Amino acid sequence: MDHNIPLITTLAAGFGIALVLGFVAERLKFPVLVGYLLAGILIGPATPGFVADAHIAAQLSEIGVMLLMFGVGLHFSLADLLAVKRIAVPGAVVQMTCATLLGMAASWWWGWPWGHGLLFGLSLSCASTVVLLKALEARGILESMNGRIAVGWLIVEDLATVLVLVLLPPLAALLGGNAVAVSGNEAVWITIAKTLLQVGAFIGLMMIVGRRVIPWLLWQIAGTGSRELFTLAVVAAAIGIAFGAAKLFNVSFALGAFFAGMVMRESEFSHRAAQESLPLRDAFSVLFFVSVGMLFQPDVLIEKPLQVLGVLSIIMLGKTLAAFFLVLSLRYPLNTALTVAASLAQIGEFSFILAGLGQALGLMTAEGMSLILSGALFSIALNPLMFSAIEPLRKWALEKSAFARKLEQREEPFAELPTTTERKFLEKQIVLVGYGRVGQRIAASLMEKDIPYVIAEQNREIVEGLRKVGTPAVAGDAAEPAVLIQAHIADAAMLVIACPDPINVRQMVETAKALNPDIEILIRTHSESESELLRQNQFGTVFFGEEELAKGMAAHVLMRFESRAKSR
Repeated sequence: MDHNIPLITTLAAGFGIALVLGFVAERLKFPVLVGYLLAGILIGPATPGFVADAHIAAQLSEIGVMLLMFGVGLHFSLADLLAVKRIAVPGAVVQMTCATLLGMAASWWWGWPWGHGLLFGLSLSCASTVVLLKALEARGILESMNGRIAVGWLIVEDLATVLVLVLLPPLAALLGGNAVAVSGNEAVWITIAKTLLQVGAFIGLMMIVGRRVIPWLLWQIAGTGSRELFTLAVVAAAIGIAFGAAKLFNVSFALGAFFAGMVMRESEFSHRAAQESLPLRDAFSVLFFVSVGMLFQPDVLIEKPLQVLGVLSIIMLGKTLAAFFLVLSLRYPLNTALTVAASLAQIGEFSFILAGLGQALGLMTAEGMSLILSGALFSIALNPLMFSAIEPLRKWALEKSAFARKLEQREEPFAELPTTTERKFLEKQIVLVGYGRVGQRIAASLMEKDIPYVIAEQNREIVEGLRKVGTPAVAGDAAEPAVLIQAHIADAAMLVIACPDPINVRQMVETAKALNPDIEILIRTHSESESELLRQNQFGTVFFGEEELAKGMAAHVLMRFESRAKSR
């Protein structure tokens, strides 16, 4: 048998070595992406031994890019972004600008052309969504206010990077690269206008036609009851739309796949689409990171150690400090500034996509790509340490510095109830912590029965909206005693903690019990182990999502069964 089959050998080596090194990285408490990048280095041309087919690896990585961007679009929520827009939009724009300028300054010092420096700086400015989500999930703060701010910040970065991906080809000649997108003597602004028109036409088609056709198609496929067909439909839509966008509208695969995910999110099957496509997205994202690792030149660590250190400093110090001071300047507390700063202290998939496009356009050298890969490898590996240092650093700062204590307790315009608040909301009321989907339904039921309540919510934009419609609400983390005090917990009849996966429940309960020993407490949780722990500690009445759903369905079944039996 002929074993000269480069596709299979590339897949076998890529998956096999990525599995081993990913497992080692996970056991050593490093992100698995570090293992995948190292696997690519091992099978790349810069290291001895087996060398995978670079051409095939590049094509596999393109599929990885499509599916990665499809996943980003599938989880993109405009509502989540709008909820934190006041900090995420200006913060991300200013932070990306600072990082880009730092990268340009470093490249100018090294003697690079300014166009190369601009792309290099942009590549260092965008953090990895994959790394961030895994870090936040591991610490149980993804659904917290700080987590939502960090995710919203990265969504803005992703959107800005997508715009760069669109504009880079027509601007390549102006930046000193290959004029691949310019025909004849066509002016640059005409080329840019044509590009934006093509992108606009594609987006318009997707928003007007795609958001109707794709959900309808998924509904028809789901009606067959075939899981295989449904998965095939999701993958075919992702890759097919990405390919069609590139061929018909001259739009990048990444942008096409991103909008495919956004449109599919409109379908009621979006959650199932995400679940069914996850294994394939994970597999090809592994190949994407492996193929990126193959481009790394380990010699850069020996020949250019100061440049590697400079890149790492921009990522882990420049970006971090810029984000830290930006969050503080927007009058958010110290713990929010530390969390957002740690979240952005790394780079990942978008940096590789930008750098790869830069190489194709002659705007990124092999040395620049290796420096970016070095920065990604070390920053991803060190990012967990940044998160681990947040709480010790915060406690040390609060103990040693009065200024830090002042920063932690920023003057929040919505931290206190208005003096015009009616008396009925200050005595025997219900304090509702969290105004998400569950909190909103509880509030609607209380309003229907004319039961007074006060909402404690971390998102100041939500609180501002509630105040405008006359709903009593205070902004802040209910784990802080001051927030519950402002909600008049001392005179309340009940505390309802409706946050998803609430953290610091003990502090909330202890504060409430200390100020109001007779208060009744209800707690929502998604975790079975957490619900058991809460019940054992007698924190209050615990509602575990799946358990309550099962009780409700079982009660309905029994009621209907008994009524049918009586009617016979």
